[in-house]
Amino acid sequence: MKKLIDTIKNIFKIEELRKRIVYTVLLILVYRLGCFIVVPGIDPTQLDALQTQAENNGLLGLLNMFSGGAFSNASIFALGVMPYISASIVIQLMGIMVPYFQRMQREGESGRRKMNQWTRYLTIVILALQGPAYLTNLHAQLPETAFLIKGFSFNFFATIVLIGGTMFIMWLGERITDRGLGNGISLIIMIGIIARLPYALAAEFGTKMNQTTGSFLMLIVELIILFFVFVATIALVQGTRKIPVQYAKRIIGNKQYGGVRQYIPLKINAAGVMPIIFAQALMLFPLIFASFDATRGLAATLGNYTGFWYNFIFGFMVVAFTYFYTAVTVNPTMMAEDMKKNGGFIPGIKPGKKTADYLDSVMSRITLPGSFFLAIIAILPAFAMKLGVNNQFAHFYGGTSLLILVGVVLDTLQQIESYLLMRHYDGLMKTGRLKGRTGM
Repeated sequence: MKKLIDTIKNIFKIEELRKRIVYTVLLILVYRLGCFIVVPGIDPTQLDALQTQAENNGLLGLLNMFSGGAFSNASIFALGVMPYISASIVIQLMGIMVPYFQRMQREGESGRRKMNQWTRYLTIVILALQGPAYLTNLHAQLPETAFLIKGFSFNFFATIVLIGGTMFIMWLGERITDRGLGNGISLIIMIGIIARLPYALAAEFGTKMNQTTGSFLMLIVELIILFFVFVATIALVQGTRKIPVQYAKRIIGNKQYGGVRQYIPLKINAAGVMPIIFAQALMLFPLIFASFDATRGLAATLGNYTGFWYNFIFGFMVVAFTYFYTAVTVNPTMMAEDMKKNGGFIPGIKPGKKTADYLDSVMSRITLPGSFFLAIIAILPAFAMKLGVNNQFAHFYGGTSLLILVGVVLDTLQQIESYLLMRHYDGLMKTGRLKGRTGM
C-alpha cells in the first residue's frame, strides 16, 4: 500500500505528466457536462419514454452506454463518437482495397493527415444519415408536447446541432491525444461507459431488493462473477505467444553487435476490440433502416438481444472478423523480410519464405482459440440477461464495453508508467514493467 501511495506521489512530481493529467481531466469534464445539455427545442422534463426505451432495448442500451447516457438524455452529444469509429473502420478498409488510399498510407505523416481528413468527411456523411434517424425515434417515443419547436425547421436545426456535437467530441479527443494522456477517442468512450456503471449497479440493486429471498446473496455472486470476467478479459488482452529470434553476431570496429536472442510477441487477440465493433455495426443496420422500430422482419430477429439467432450470427461474425482483421494488421511476410534484413532468424527455420509460413501458421493456431474466446465475451451479456441480470448491468459482463474498458485502462497505465520509468521512478507493477499493448 505504501508503495502505491509513493507511486501516486511520484506521478504528480513529474511536471509534464501532471499537466497532461489535469488537461485530460478538464476536457473529460467538459464532455460529461455536454452529455446533459438537451438539444434546444426539446422539453427535458418529458424524456421518460426515451430513457425507458434505452433501458429496455439491448442494442439501443448499448448505444446509450457508449454515449455516456447522452442518447437517452436527447443531448447535443447523443450520437456520440460511434459515427467517427464507423468512418475510421471504412477508411481502414479502403486503405486495404483502394490503391489511392494505399498510396496515402505509404506517404507517412502527410498521408496520415489526408486519411484523417477523409475520415472527418465520411463522419459528417454518416452523421447526416444518423441524425434524422435519431430524430425520427424521438418523434416516435416522445409526446408532441415535448417539442417546443415543430416541423422541418426543428429537424434541420437539431440535425445540425447533433452533427456539431459529435464533431466537438472528435475535437476534444484529438486535443486529449495531442496534449493529454492516452488515446482521446478511446478515453472518451471509456468515460462514457464508466459513467453508466453507477446507474446500472443501482438498477441491479433495486431489482434484487424487490425480490423476496436471497437477493443480497445473488448480488454478491454477480459481482464475484463480474470480477472473474474482468480477469479473464485482461488475460485475453495481454496474452501473447513469444517467438524466439536470434540475431547474427557482427563486429564493427571494437564493438560487437547482435548475437543476442530476442522475442517477437504475437498477441492471441491481435485484432483487439475491432471484430466486435465490426459485427455490431452490421447488426445495427437493419434496426437503423427500420427507423429504430425493432418489431418487424429482420430487425425483430436481430433486435432481440437475447435471442438465439442474434447471438449465433453475432458470435460467428466476431470469429470471422477476428481472422479478417488479424490478416490485415499482422503481415508475416513483412516481418520475415525485416528479420532477414537485420540478420535475424528463428532457430530451426530458414529465413525468408519458410519464416513467413511459420509465422503465418503460428498466428492461425493462436487466433483460433482467441477468436472463440472473443466471441464468448461478446455474447456474455445475453447470457447474463437470461440469468436475470438487469439489462443495463448485463452490458458490463462482456462485449465491446468490457474490452474497451480493459484496453484503454491498460494503455493509459502503460503511458503513465513510461513517464515514471524514464525518470527512474518505480513502475506501477511490482515487476517494474507493465506489459504493453499495441492499440485498442
